[in-house]
Amino acid sequence: MCQHFHIYSDKERHLRSQYFPKRELEGKCTAMETFKRPVFILILHLLEGALGNSLIQLNNNGYEGIVIAIDPNVPEDETLIQQIKDMVTQASPYLFEATEKRFYFKNVAILIPEKWMTKPDYVRPKLETYKNADVLVAEPNPPGNDEPYTEQMGKCGEKGDRIHLTPDFLAGKKLPQYGPQGRVFVHEWAHLRWGVFDEYNKDQKFYLSNGKNKAVKCSADIVGKNVVTKCQGGSCLTKPCRPNKLTGLFEEDCEFIPQGQQTTKASIMFAQRIDSVVEFCTEQNHNKEAPNLQNQRCNLQSTWEVIRDSEDFKKTTPMTTQPPKPTFSLLQIGQRIVCLVLDKSGSMTNGDRLKRLNQAGKLFLLQTIEQGSWVGMVLFDSAAHVQSELIQINSGTDRDTLTKKLPTAAAGGTSICSGLKSAFTVIRKKYPTDGAEIVLLTDGEDSTISRCFNEVKQSGAIIHTVALGPSAAQELEELSKMTGGLQTYASDQVQNNGLIDAFGALSSGNGALSQRSIQLESKGLTLQKDQWMNGTVIVDSTVGNDTLFLVTWTTQPPQIFLWDPSGKKQDGFVVDTGTKIAYLQIPGTAKVGTWTYSLQASSQTLTLTVTSRASSATLPPITVTSKMNKDTGKFPSPMTVYANIRQGASPILRASVTALIESVNGKTVTLELLDNGAGADATKDDGVYSRYFTAYDTNGRYSVKVWALGGINAARGRAIPQQNGAMYIPGWIENGKIKWNPPRPEIQKNDLPDKQVCFSRTTSGGSFVASDIPKAPIPDLFPPCKITNLKAKIQGGNLINLTWTAPGDDYDHGTAHKYIIRISTSILDLRDKFDDSLQVNTTHLIPKEANSEEIFVFKPENITFENGTDLFIAVQAVDKVNLRSEISNIAQVSLFIPPQTPPETPQPDDTSVPCPDININSTIPGIHILKIMWKWLGELQLSVALN
Repeated sequence: MCQHFHIYSDKERHLRSQYFPKRELEGKCTAMETFKRPVFILILHLLEGALGNSLIQLNNNGYEGIVIAIDPNVPEDETLIQQIKDMVTQASPYLFEATEKRFYFKNVAILIPEKWMTKPDYVRPKLETYKNADVLVAEPNPPGNDEPYTEQMGKCGEKGDRIHLTPDFLAGKKLPQYGPQGRVFVHEWAHLRWGVFDEYNKDQKFYLSNGKNKAVKCSADIVGKNVVTKCQGGSCLTKPCRPNKLTGLFEEDCEFIPQGQQTTKASIMFAQRIDSVVEFCTEQNHNKEAPNLQNQRCNLQSTWEVIRDSEDFKKTTPMTTQPPKPTFSLLQIGQRIVCLVLDKSGSMTNGDRLKRLNQAGKLFLLQTIEQGSWVGMVLFDSAAHVQSELIQINSGTDRDTLTKKLPTAAAGGTSICSGLKSAFTVIRKKYPTDGAEIVLLTDGEDSTISRCFNEVKQSGAIIHTVALGPSAAQELEELSKMTGGLQTYASDQVQNNGLIDAFGALSSGNGALSQRSIQLESKGLTLQKDQWMNGTVIVDSTVGNDTLFLVTWTTQPPQIFLWDPSGKKQDGFVVDTGTKIAYLQIPGTAKVGTWTYSLQASSQTLTLTVTSRASSATLPPITVTSKMNKDTGKFPSPMTVYANIRQGASPILRASVTALIESVNGKTVTLELLDNGAGADATKDDGVYSRYFTAYDTNGRYSVKVWALGGINAARGRAIPQQNGAMYIPGWIENGKIKWNPPRPEIQKNDLPDKQVCFSRTTSGGSFVASDIPKAPIPDLFPPCKITNLKAKIQGGNLINLTWTAPGDDYDHGTAHKYIIRISTSILDLRDKFDDSLQVNTTHLIPKEANSEEIFVFKPENITFENGTDLFIAVQAVDKVNLRSEISNIAQVSLFIPPQTPPETPQPDDTSVPCPDININSTIPGIHILKIMWKWLGELQLSVALN
């Protein structure tokens, strides 16, 4: 248990008992015991959890704008750059042939860490950043785990987020396990670009079909042997797999070992390592029965069918000539350059917006912007005014100088282009605009904004947009979309703290994670007479440096009480009555534990923001990054909210995660985000928390904010890749003999999940724009979401036990009205003719609330269900207005009746005998001797291995 003791004066104890509600921390734990174990791998992944927008474009069959980033913690090694080039160069013709001459890799940018030695051919990036990189090359975590993999948060057909590779993989040290690097890159590219999934299953390697064990593979034409190796005392024995007498399935340690020489051409998403494999599975050779993610997520579609449905495929035709080789640009990260472009037009006097701009601007300049950065400032109304040339942030004095330049008066019209052009001029006096950042805030309309789009594109600058209030220019987001910047929206609802959150989210996309500002808390409240705003903030051991408490108000300064975890009252708040803020910088490293605050004021709105930085350059801090699945939503399509919570490469599990989504009308919707592998959430327990959003109330902008809280139930997960990556081949059959690869690295004891992780974080998830929303009352056009985790097993001989996660009335919200369950002995009939398949009696099955576990047991009727029968089951949810969900993933059971066998005669311990070098394809006469030996060992299934 996390425990902590507070010591208070009598006056403070009385004040606290009156006004401080005990915060629910899932067991009321504090953070004193958090992260005591040493971190066994110290990787500061700049990209960890980053949810940027890819710059990839498809131009005349060639992919351009691919960004491959080398993690700053990778030791300098120039050969790594050449290895990346070699991988992509090998991959391009392989991709070209695999996609029927449709796609190839045209150009790639390689991001080189700032601390690596500079070279003449390294240039400054433009829009390329660590946040929007498509591939990350980083040291393995845990050590030795070099598995290539791709982060995929979305559904089938939706683009993935990022490919992960390691230096040893790129150096060719894992060729026997994964195959040539170029082939693996194409496997991962299919995950990243087209949203397909793997055709193997590392958790279930075999399944029953017509009563026989089959390996999970695609295509079924790939040949090999099913064997198990038993080792004891330094001696090992390889033998055929035996089925479990109760289930019929092969024993758990059974492996499918492929032949080294094959003739089949498919499939890349099963094992690109096989030399003959040069194609993706098609509908003709796809194994639809195999229990793998591709079948589960993609409705039994082959990978080629999914690729064929992609936008890339639809806008291309096969090439008639061979593609050129890829070209590469080498980009090295440099100092951060930012110019604030701030609206001071007459409308900024509305709703105290100018004052709020000053509050948010001060947070950015005092805290968010990193030390060593260059910052300038431009103000604009009908024309632009240079308020400050670029100043390097080297001290608190530099920060104060800039805060004094923030606008104090508002008047005039709105000319956004003049502000942007002045910013370009300010930057170019010292640096090129390539890779420079502009933070553009406006609350006004400007019909001429599109006039400078071309200049913006040519500048190479990244533009982050902040839309303030309901009337900000509708074209504003185009500037951030075309440059890869962050788009945010802040309403006039001061208590939501949206403007401060927007500026707080503008930490560097390239700076060291240890220097990045992390928001621990962001709360606001409109108080009535003599009310109090009370709460707690957890400072965990991964943060604490440069910790800032910032309070804002709307009329008069409030009373501010703050206690550290030891109960000591904190004084010394700097009060700025002009800007209506007060802030306290905690010297050194803030104490780990629960900080408690109480603010009192009469009839006004208060906000509290707490930010900090990593406590150590070698201990990765817990980070929360959030995004929507797209930046525009059209009714009645739902949006999806994602929050990715990690410490380094380790996911944080079982946290309490909440999203606040606010419309331009000021209406707010609170969503609990889940990591349960159901509904909007793709994978259970991967640290990515998700939920559908359907509560549209008006057209226009919506802002997104996420709170994450770790308590007694939260834990740090194992630092292992997510499920989508190249298969680890355990061994090969070469010349009739099994050649084993080294075993996969085992998870060390110190890599097991922590019992408890206490922390608090808030973050901006940016904004999106909704359209096509009808006037109230908004009709119910949202069906239940698809059930994606249906599982089935035989129970009690002839009963079938089904489990799944309940969908809702509207996607994953509310409660469905009823379920329709149908069964068939044909998997395709069930998928394609669901309504004609045999329906199961569900009279007594009452749906539970969304995200509850459903269990249903039934006996198949009106269908022949005998030994060896394969039965396929699917579920459909129906809501109260008779809207139906998509058909669930199809679950399979195979009836296995154990044979009647006489009691076994005890046999000698076969594992004590050294394993001979057996030629499993041998037909020489001496095989008779081997048969006698195998029989003596109790192996009655030799004929399987001997063909």
